[in-house]
Amino acid sequence: MGKYLVSSSIAKDVGRAVGNFSMLHEGDNVLIGLSGGKDSLLLALVLAELCSRSPAKFSLSACIVTMEERADIAPLQRFCESIGITLNIIFHPILDIIVKRDERSPCSFCANMRRGILSGYAQKNNYNVLALGHNLDDAVETAYINLFRAGRFKSFKPKFYQDRTNLWLIRPLIYMRESRIISEVARLGLPVQVSSCPYAGNTERQKIKEFLKKMSSSVPDIYSNTLNALKNLSDNDKWENVL
Repeated sequence: MGKYLVSSSIAKDVGRAVGNFSMLHEGDNVLIGLSGGKDSLLLALVLAELCSRSPAKFSLSACIVTMEERADIAPLQRFCESIGITLNIIFHPILDIIVKRDERSPCSFCANMRRGILSGYAQKNNYNVLALGHNLDDAVETAYINLFRAGRFKSFKPKFYQDRTNLWLIRPLIYMRESRIISEVARLGLPVQVSSCPYAGNTERQKIKEFLKKMSSSVPDIYSNTLNALKNLSDNDKWENVL
């Protein structure tokens, strides 16, 4: 991978996720959803390394959905070239749409729209797997957002089949804390793109992130315990309505 070499512990955790959830198989055509943020850059690098040494051969490329038609993508193009993958670029005016709609949940709307655009691109170009950069913090935060706002304890799955587009969605960073990703990306000097989104840092997810940070001081295992709960939800634990 040229000048980039992921630490063995990071590679091990990604390998564990890929193995535990049977994420990749011989002959898969994988598209990485690249945003330019820390998570997707590390995901691309780890999957490129895995692709180069895995006995089960699969193909790999990346795609970025940019909201700015004249955004400087050159650093990301150079990064992808250095790790041997092709970067595809799609422009879509998501921010303009959010403003016009006066969207109440801009970040959720943006994430869903980006995923829809990526899924559509993958379907049209014969990919069967879409790899996304969600980490353990994202999964736990989503569970608590759903709990507090919708009364349901659930989160996205590490691997999910999307019937509409005949795609498998996979999240190989699912076992990794955000703090580890930040440290590894800084150590490697990956070309993280600074977000220009006006909604960044003022979201429902940020509030939950701060809540969990406070909880961690008295419940250090809150992330691992939440992950365990998500993996072991049982019908036996549900309350039954008795008529």
